[in-house]
Amino acid sequence: MGLFDEIKKKLSHEFIDIIEWLDTTDSTIVHRFERYQNEIKNNAKLIVREGQTAVFINEGQLADVFKPGTYTLNTNNLPILTTLKGWKYGFDSPFKAEVYFVNTHLFTDEKWGTKNPITLSDDRFGLVEIRAFGTYAFKINDPGKFIIDIVGTDANFTNFEINEHLKSLISTRFTNTVGSANLPIELYATNITELSETCKEVMQPEFNSVGISLEKFFIENVSMPEDLKKEIFEYSRIDKLDLDKLTKFKTAKAIEAAAANEGGTAGAGMGMGMGFVLAQQMGGMMNPATQQTNTTQPNVAVPPPMPVQIQYFYAVNGQQMGPVSIEQLKGFFANRTINKDSLVWKQGMANWTPLKDVQELQSFLGGNTPPPLPTV
Repeated sequence: MGLFDEIKKKLSHEFIDIIEWLDTTDSTIVHRFERYQNEIKNNAKLIVREGQTAVFINEGQLADVFKPGTYTLNTNNLPILTTLKGWKYGFDSPFKAEVYFVNTHLFTDEKWGTKNPITLSDDRFGLVEIRAFGTYAFKINDPGKFIIDIVGTDANFTNFEINEHLKSLISTRFTNTVGSANLPIELYATNITELSETCKEVMQPEFNSVGISLEKFFIENVSMPEDLKKEIFEYSRIDKLDLDKLTKFKTAKAIEAAAANEGGTAGAGMGMGMGFVLAQQMGGMMNPATQQTNTTQPNVAVPPPMPVQIQYFYAVNGQQMGPVSIEQLKGFFANRTINKDSLVWKQGMANWTPLKDVQELQSFLGGNTPPPLPTV
């Protein structure tokens, strides 16, 4: 570049008297207004449009911040810069300062997701892994802090440059939030609205610390391994069904499957197993007179009558459930479907009674202690 070209460039930039920025993109957050040697003419016009803020930086220090409007740049409109420069009586020559325009509109539909599975501990299913993803929206609420802490001297800072930082922050805080929530695993997928609101409250201070406001935060999906999902669905169905009816239904389906494969070894074994089950079920349904006739046959060993299994009814959420065996009732106590204060009833009891007060069920509570020895 020749000497005259350099002079021409200096003159053409030094006497620019309008400072403004027209955003032609949807992704620029901060744009630095370029001038020759950062010189601004005295009484130049500054135009800040709606959705913008103009920030003046002098030698790395935050000077003045201008909200939307039109300004004449002089010592009256630049009080902080005037103090930094030591101007007492005004100035006539061009002054130096960096001008950054900050886009303060809402940046929407930004994506986030967990890069790695999150490991959680569930009381029923043990250690499980989940993933999550969604969207968020943010805007700059403190332009000066944002430029000093994040942008630095970047002349054209876009949302793509900040997204990786924000996504890492979101992923970390999301992991901490779901880890401390200690919810049953299925509730993470069915209560995403409440979980989204909680995560937003947790993350907001982190965003504010660098001049950003987290305006929206959405969890679109919480996923888990397919085998765990099937197990949860099965558990949910069993929890809602009468287990006695479910057992009979599965027995019938097993007999049907065995009959369809009658010729195979597996079918034969299944048929024998189901035969024993049916024999036990039918034994309780047989006529007592028929049993008496059988016992009169000489030299035939006859077992004693099968003990009658006690059936219990129990209450869940004010609804009567059952009947079930004591082993099934113990399983419900183990998986917290019922607890020590749940009401139970069996034949012979006058009223519904808390589980903890039924003698044969107190073994569920653990720590059985024998009664004191009788005194002689």
